[in-house]
Order: sequence, then C-alpha cells, then structure tokens
Amino acid sequence: MQGLMMNRPLAVIDLLRYAAEIHSNEEIVSVRTEGDLHRQDYARTFERTAQLAHGLAALGIEPGDRVATLAWNGYRHFELYYAISGMGAVCHTINPRLSAEQMLFILNHAEDRVLFVDLTFVPILEALKDHLPANLRLVVMTDAAHSPESALDLECYEDLIAPHPTEYDWPDLPEETAAGLCYTSGTTGNPKGSLYSHRSTVLHALFIAVTLPRSLHEGARLLPVVPMFHVNSWGMPYAAPIVGASLIMPGGKLDGPSLYDLMESENVTASWGVPTVWLGLRAEIEARGKPPSALDQVVIGGSAAPRSMIAFFETQGVDVCHAWGMTEMSPVGTTGQIPNSDSDVTFEDRVARKSLQGRRIFGVDLKIVDEAGQRLPQDGKAVGELYVRGNAVISGYFNDEAATKAAMDSECWFGTGDVASISPNGYLSIQDRSKDLIKSGGEWISSIDLENIAMSHPDVANCAVIAIAHPKWDERPVLVVVPKEGCEPTLQEFHDLMSEHFAKWQLPDDLVFIDALPLTATGKVSKLTLRRKFADYVLPDVR
Repeated sequence: MQGLMMNRPLAVIDLLRYAAEIHSNEEIVSVRTEGDLHRQDYARTFERTAQLAHGLAALGIEPGDRVATLAWNGYRHFELYYAISGMGAVCHTINPRLSAEQMLFILNHAEDRVLFVDLTFVPILEALKDHLPANLRLVVMTDAAHSPESALDLECYEDLIAPHPTEYDWPDLPEETAAGLCYTSGTTGNPKGSLYSHRSTVLHALFIAVTLPRSLHEGARLLPVVPMFHVNSWGMPYAAPIVGASLIMPGGKLDGPSLYDLMESENVTASWGVPTVWLGLRAEIEARGKPPSALDQVVIGGSAAPRSMIAFFETQGVDVCHAWGMTEMSPVGTTGQIPNSDSDVTFEDRVARKSLQGRRIFGVDLKIVDEAGQRLPQDGKAVGELYVRGNAVISGYFNDEAATKAAMDSECWFGTGDVASISPNGYLSIQDRSKDLIKSGGEWISSIDLENIAMSHPDVANCAVIAIAHPKWDERPVLVVVPKEGCEPTLQEFHDLMSEHFAKWQLPDDLVFIDALPLTATGKVSKLTLRRKFADYVLPDVR
C-alpha cells in the first residue's frame, strides 16, 4: 500500500526561491575581481538569476547542456549555480588550478557549450586559445566597463542578462535530472566526473543543514573559503539560503590577512576550508593576538587536520568541526560535532575526539572491508578499506564505464580508497589513503598519524610524510618539512616527539627540508608530486 501524499520533485531552484521569499534580506557579500565589495540580498539574487536563465536561453542553452564556470566565490557564480540547474541544464564547475592538459580534457569530455570565466582567469583561456573546443562560447563575468581586451571572442555577463525580465517560468523537472558536474583532481589518470541530480543536491543541502547547525542557521554569516569550484563549496551555496544564512564571498583573496580582515569587517560567524588555508589564518591570529571577533566555528575538511591546528583554534574559543567526504559524495560524509551529552569531556579528550573524522551524517552509510571484500566489525580496532552509499553518493562516473566498474563493489557501494576504522559509537578514523600508507617489513605505517605529531613541533610551518623505497624493508618513511623562517629542527627532535606514540621502527628514517609543499588543485598536499620529486632519493642507511 502506498501513502496518499503529493509527490513534488525536489528542485535546486526551489532553494533560492524559498530564500527570496522567507529570508529575502539576508545577503551575499562579494569581494569582486573588479576590486570592490558588492552586496546583494537573496530577493535581488533570485531576480538576477531569472534574467540569467533568459540569457542562457538566448545563447541556445537547452535542457541537458553542460555550462561551465571558471570562477572564484562570488554572487555571479552563485547566480550561475541556480540559473543553469533551474532551467534544466548542468552546471559544470572547473578548477582553475588544474593543468592545461586536465582542463582541456574536462572541457572536451563534458562537451561544454558555454564557459563563464572570471576576469582573473581570462589569461588561462588565452594561453589555451588554439586548443579550446571550436564551438565553445565564452562569457566574461563582469560589466562592459571592466571587460578586458582579449584575443578571445568574449561576451559580457552583465550585457547578457540586462535586457531580460526578472521573472522566469522555471520548468518542473524530474528530480533525477542532472544538475551539477564536478570532476575529481589530484588522482592518477584522467579526471573523473561526478554528475549530481536535483534530488541529490537538495537532499545533501538538507542533510548538512541538520548536521551543522552551529554554522548553518538563520542570521549566520558564512565565509566559504573552500572554492565553489571545489565540490560546490561543500554544499554551502545550497544550504545557506534555506536556513537564512548570509554568504560572505572572498573572491580570490584567500591569504591569512585578507581573510582575517574580511571576517572582522563582516562579522563572519563560521568559515569552511582545507587545512592549508587555516595555516595562514592561524599565523594571522597569532600576529594580532586574537581571532576575528565574531568567528564561532571553522569546518576543516579536504584532508586530515593536524591535532595541533585543532587545539589552537579551540584554545582561541573557536569551535572546530573536522569533516570528511569526497567529490563522489557531494561531498560531506561525516562531521565531528561533539554530542551535548559529552560536553563535560576534558580539553585533551575533546581535541582527540575532534582529530577523528567524526560520525556519519544522515543519508550516508559506511562500511569497512578486508582485502577479500568481507565486512569488518565497527569496533575501533579493525582496519579496512572504506566503502560508502547514500542518497548523495554517485552510482557511477560520468561517461566512464571502466572507472565506474573499478569503484563499485558487488553490493553497489562506492569504494573511497581510504583505509579506516570505525568505533562502536560511530566515529570514523581515516588511517590513510590506501596509496599513501607506508608498508615497511610487511607492516603498515600511517603517514597521516606521523604528520599530525610532526605538526605539533613549534618550528614546523607544514610537513608531509612519504614512502621511500628500501632494499630490505620495501618502504621506509621520510619526513618532508617546511620549517618556519630561521628554524632548522633536527630529526632527533621529531623522534623525541613521536616516540610516545609510535614504535621505534615506525619513526621516519630521514628529514628533508623544502621551501614549500606542492599542492593539488584543491589545496591538499600532493603526495603524488612529492613521491615523484623524491623518486631517486636514497635513504641514509643504504647510501
């Protein structure tokens, strides 16, 4: 027997429509590429989104067409999110930090019809001019007064939308209709596309709104440091409108001083980003002697947050939520909120708990399996490969049958490539990426665990641990450190720090200094690049 309820399809445009009606005065504040600060409330944003949809139709965009963006976080990018998906097309965000080869592959693989580009990134396209798809139309995201002279045939965003009405007859789309497309980065082989639906996008927004109330609530002022080209800014542009939170968009100014000043002037209450960004903000907080006055929470994801970073923000009175997820999961899978029932835990226990990846959000299921694919117990001891399933998890990669087959198991769960344990009360602990684990003498060493301890050394600005080939032990760990200016910590100092937590055989065999760690397109440390850089490195005991 079925229930007698209306069946209205979930639609991305309804998130903004709701905000325009119920939270009309909440705003989007944007640091623009033109150099000024722009303010616009949700009511006006909904009107401009309608104008943009008319403009897209005038360009010949039809349902199912892919429309690409190459842009920072800002109100125009936000309008594109909703106009493209709302009219039935697919919003394809492109990471400007990708290599030219990867960017061209993505543009061709997605078969994009139009590419919207911020002023900052026009030179990237100019360098690719002779290799861009022949029929790709280009729209620069500015007004006529700021449109650049270029060898490219650029159309102007504001001229595109200006002639059109502020209302649009948004179509009723089946909720399974594709809404967004994001490609993975930092992986071997070609990037792989995750094709999100209206259903998955709306559900993911609702899931994180329920799970992260300290960030997402009416009147909150959220600063998404995580770019809108990085898995849709972790869903924040979809969740913020429905809860009535304002968005403070930083554009391309992501350095510590710029973020601090923007947080202070705009009374930012919460901010989300990857660990490398928070290193810059931490340094600025230390320089000024206090955190931004209204900052209440930072959400850290993308890669594991060092324990020392979590402890720093917590001592400053800023709540840390450690989250984990993947592009293929829309992306949030777990969050590290401390339950109210555990509010009396000691500071050390609190930091230790938050150093884990947290517990699954509603709508996401987790399992760990052994090498034979057999499910392992969630006892906090068993370690296996992590698989996921859920309403906002991909069932396959876009136009990539081979990658799909490799990623899914026989029960249609998605294999994350992470090695993890899960405690009886549901806390996920990522031990490492399977490709980053170090196998020494048949035993595994976690590079993440070593890095977390090394980061607590006062002379370390950043670090990474990689495996180096060894003739006897197969692989041994080497610590690669970016020291703070004027500092030169010794390997013995790191051994002294680590000895309390690791057996002697797990300690790094050598210490190497480097000016800066290579980063992936999404701001994570690129272990792949580091391994290539040190491919010919010889360990001290075999020199």
